[in-house]
Amino acid sequence: MKKRDLIVNLSQYRQSDSEQRRTKDLLCTIDNLANADHEVLDIGARDGYFSKVLADRFKRVVALDLEKPEIAHEKVTCVSGDVTTLEFEDEQFELVFCCEVLEHIPPNLLKDACSELSRVCKGNLLIGVPYKQDIRLRRTTCQSCGQKNPPWGHVNSFDENRLTDLFSSLSVSAMSFVGVSDGSTNAISAFLMDLAGNPYGTYQQEEVCVYCGSQIEGPLVRTVLQKVFTKVATLVWRVQKRFSKKHRNWIHILFRKEQLMKTAD
Repeated sequence: MKKRDLIVNLSQYRQSDSEQRRTKDLLCTIDNLANADHEVLDIGARDGYFSKVLADRFKRVVALDLEKPEIAHEKVTCVSGDVTTLEFEDEQFELVFCCEVLEHIPPNLLKDACSELSRVCKGNLLIGVPYKQDIRLRRTTCQSCGQKNPPWGHVNSFDENRLTDLFSSLSVSAMSFVGVSDGSTNAISAFLMDLAGNPYGTYQQEEVCVYCGSQIEGPLVRTVLQKVFTKVATLVWRVQKRFSKKHRNWIHILFRKEQLMKTAD
């Protein structure tokens, strides 16, 4: 996918009702923390939308992504980097902003990423991730290696307990939930969809295969048997859906690093 296409897609995505609600909730938290003297780190800056929002409220913003972002703003410094090995000093940033990132981190590196976020944070850490996402739903099948990939490259699922465990060294300052989701499946439907080649997966995603690195593309041809698997999987899913409970779509947690008071001898 070309960067130009990605920017257009992100622009359209940000105009959706669900994304508008999520953004509004994040902005409320950011506005409460705004300080013209503070330096901020934006993890996973992508097109720079939130980097610019932060730059309007804080002294300086470091916008980090795996590939160096291109953000035209005098108060934004763009860098390339990996959240699992941040090249910053301990407690360098008064605020660390990390949204739509942790769900993409390889599970074996997730604790490293959370440890690094805690390390470079001096004051507040704002985390935003999908809430209780069923990553079996809308899986994709890589046409290059045949492996099954989670939707949108989301290899992790979170709730409030898992997040507070991952950031156990920090205290929870605020927590909010945004939107409603009924997205869930079951083991039988997921298994049958895998056999069917996952025709309803998120093939429009920008993320590549987590196993071989190839671009994710949908199946061009499917057998009659695969089409049968699809119909049975859909039927089972519809029955299960009648009994499924809805849950919140996003969770935002503001963590706080408590500074230890130094006492005189």
